[in-house]
Amino acid sequence: MQNEINVYGRNTLELKSIALILFHKYTQPVEAGKKTEVKEMFPTIALCGIVVCLIIASFIPNTPSVINGAICMTIAVICVLYDYVKKREKLNIIHAFASVDIETLLVLCGLFVVIRGITDVGLIDDAASLIVNAGGNNLFVLYTIIVWGSVLFSAFIDNIPYVATMLPILTSITALLGIEPYVLYFGLLTGATLGGNITPIGASANITAVGMLKKGGHDVSFGDFMKIGLPFTLVAATTGYLFIWIFWH
Repeated sequence: MQNEINVYGRNTLELKSIALILFHKYTQPVEAGKKTEVKEMFPTIALCGIVVCLIIASFIPNTPSVINGAICMTIAVICVLYDYVKKREKLNIIHAFASVDIETLLVLCGLFVVIRGITDVGLIDDAASLIVNAGGNNLFVLYTIIVWGSVLFSAFIDNIPYVATMLPILTSITALLGIEPYVLYFGLLTGATLGGNITPIGASANITAVGMLKKGGHDVSFGDFMKIGLPFTLVAATTGYLFIWIFWH
């Protein structure tokens, strides 16, 4: 175990050195923004309400497929009504709707339609099966392919349907091999989560952030995003890949 820890420490140091080389030119000072004064707690209460309702809904069997969206939209409407009742100003509501980034919203809608389409035609199932079949009965090879296959796949496709497809497959594979599934579970989560940082379409948050930057006058191209996202992801994914294998297999 001590030798494995030393290997992990050495590789982590090497990866940090690579990150330092890649990011050394970004020398602009980081300025702290002004603290926003908290004027009321209702937005925090609403946010907590969304989280709690989504958690509760996840434990209820046979819920409609639109339940999560219905929860979020219901609380959003409550927030709008609350603001109107409190301030009695229609202009605030109009301004709120006018400030919505329609372009980013349409991009997200289009992305979700594409994801649903490739899910329905079985493309995600085929990709999951291909990754698992390539690993065979060798745990290390299977683990490696799952991590890096997930990184590549999640760079371009939303990771939620992919992870949902892979989990039962990995459970079956590990049962046949007679091993605990946790190392493959964590490998899947590491690759699928971090892979979304590579491209601006790898995650909904990326699309939203790029849209906000564009609205603020800062255009971020696909290549510009990858110049930072790719090396950052490689460093983070490699660190997680080594850590999980050394301490969990």
